[in-house]
Order: sequence, then C-alpha cells, then structure tokens
Amino acid sequence: MAIRRKLFASIAMLVGLFSSAIFASDLNMRPGVTETSIEAFDLHMQVIWVMTFVGAVVFIAMFISFVFHRKSKNPTPATWSHSTKMEIVWTAIPVLILIYLTIPAVKLLLKMEESKTDADLTIQITGIQWKWEYMYPEQNITFISSLSTPRDQIDSGAEKGENYLLEVDNELVIPAGKTVRFLVTADDVIHSWWVPDLAVKKDAIPGFINEAWTHVPEDAIGTYRGQCTELCGKDHGFMPVVVKVVSQSDFDSWVAQKNEERIAAEKAAAEAAASSWELDKLMALGEEIYNGKGACFSCHKADGSGTPPLFPALKGSQMATQADQLNDHINIVVNGKSGTAMAAYGSQLTDAELAAVITYERNAWGNDTGDAIQPSQIQAFKAGN
Repeated sequence: MAIRRKLFASIAMLVGLFSSAIFASDLNMRPGVTETSIEAFDLHMQVIWVMTFVGAVVFIAMFISFVFHRKSKNPTPATWSHSTKMEIVWTAIPVLILIYLTIPAVKLLLKMEESKTDADLTIQITGIQWKWEYMYPEQNITFISSLSTPRDQIDSGAEKGENYLLEVDNELVIPAGKTVRFLVTADDVIHSWWVPDLAVKKDAIPGFINEAWTHVPEDAIGTYRGQCTELCGKDHGFMPVVVKVVSQSDFDSWVAQKNEERIAAEKAAAEAAASSWELDKLMALGEEIYNGKGACFSCHKADGSGTPPLFPALKGSQMATQADQLNDHINIVVNGKSGTAMAAYGSQLTDAELAAVITYERNAWGNDTGDAIQPSQIQAFKAGN
C-alpha cells in the first residue's frame, strides 16, 4: 500500500508540473482580442486538457503495470493473447474523442474562412521582399510598410528596442467595431501575413488572391504585431506586420491625413521629376534610398559586393559601369527580374528616387561612371516600356 501511495503521488506531481508548464502564459498561445481568436484559444485549451487526461491515463496504466505486474511478483505469465472487448473499447474511445474535437474545429475553420463580401472595409495586402504594400481601394490610399528597427541593433550589437524586429515605418490602420476584409497576394515569392492576436494568418501567393477577415471589438483598441511566417528569402525575419486598431473617428482622421500626404507627395514628386539634378544631390539621395527605403543593401550589401551567385555584386559589375547597359540597369530596378529576389521598384519609389539610386549604384564603390541619371530619363523609360 505504501508503494502504491508513493506511485500515485509521483504521478500526480508529474501531471501537475506538466499542466503548470503548459498553462504558463509564456509557453502558451495568446487568447487574442477577436471573437475568432478567443474561440481558437478555447478550442486549443480543450485539446490540451484532453491530451493531458489521455496522457495521465496512459502513464498511470504503464506505471501500474510496471509495479504490480513485474516478473518478481508474477513469475508465471498469463496465457491469454487478446481481448476482443478491450480492442473494441480502445479503438472506439479515440474515435469518439476525435469526433468530439473535430466538430468544433470544423465549425471554427468554416467561420474563419467565410467570405466577407459585405465587409465595412476592404484592404489589399501585397507581400514584397521584404515589406508589405497596403492598398485601401475605397479610400484611395496605398503605402509600403517596412521594418524600422535601426540597422545598428541588427548588425552592430546595439541595445535592442522594446519591439525589436517587430516595428515598421507605416502601420496598417483599421477601425475597431468594423468587419475588415483582407485580400492577400504577393509580387514575387510566397509570403504569409500573420497577426496572432487577430487570429489571421493567410498565405500571399503570386498570381492568387486569398481572403481573410477580422472584427476587432471597440474595447480592444491598440497595436498588434505579427510577422511573415513563410520562409520567403534571406531576410525573412525582417518582414514584420503591425496593425493599429483605432476608433472610427480616429480612422476617418487618419484617412484624411493620408490623402493630404498623398497629394503633397505627388506634387513634390512631380516637381522633383521636372527638375534637373546635380550629381552630388543624386548621390546623397541615392545612398539614402539604397541603405534605407529601398533596402538594396540587404541583398547587395552596403559595399556593393553582393552575395554571388544569388545576389550579384554591383561593385565593378558590367551593368553598373558600362554605358551600353544603362537601359538594362534602369529596367531591372524599375521592373525587377522575374524568378529572382529582385523586386520591381517602379511603383515603390518616385521617379526622382529611382534616378538617384541608379546614379548611386553607377558611381559608388569605385564605379565612378560619372552618370547623373535624371528623373526625366526614368519617365521616358516608363513611357517607352
């Protein structure tokens, strides 16, 4: 009896430790803030409890067999080979458990995959190595969202910020209390847009449009972070998602502000495109674009040496130094290169920014071609292209 009590006490302690570890907040998934995310968490916990119960029963049966049916206590083995009743029982019970868990799981999946054609707001999300483009068709708003973590935190061992690798320059903004429909696609390779607190994870596949939706309650205003969860390239870990949920009035104000910024940016871009730029001004802006907004350094490196053969060097390359390959150079920056990680920057950068970054690549690192590409050349190329 003493051995049996100690055995059961040990098993109870192990089960308790296992349960405590699972339910600890830093080891468990988060409940999230939407109805679907909470339902997914509840289903997850239900499965965990079933797993814990089944595991406890199995291990208790094992330990009982080890202790009370060991050879020293039962030197003569039993002669029976099987029990049809027991086989039926241990087959039927797992089937019933699976049915018990499958029904709510299927219901939740169907709810999450429901098409929300009557949504209050539709946003198109496009994955681009390694950033996200957000388009609000009804509000006439389009912008790029890129990682904003300083490079010295990534490369130089500087002290990490609170939201290291989970911070962006332009957040996706949605109103609380409204149903928001996401149309998800990609420009180059497969990405996956994921925000755990909203229970939204959808693959972004070139040539396809996948659909997802969310409805954040009005009492859950705040900022929610996620990441690309598809291995989309060497900088896969530098492609965060940040969603800012605001009140309807704040959302309306944000839309108005964004449209004012768009009009001002279009005016500034037109003025810049109509200007004749000196080489030093082009080089300064080009370096800024290359190491910042364009993130060209992530593939071709800050010194232009690249990582051949996947990411060719720009330093000393024929394309960046030969006059007869200037159009090819403009073409690959504007239109990208299909089947490679080279993204198309024609819609991401203004004509002046495109001219500047091409000028920088043709004069930095000892290339020294002296070429000062003008925005008018980019405009002419686009018109002819």
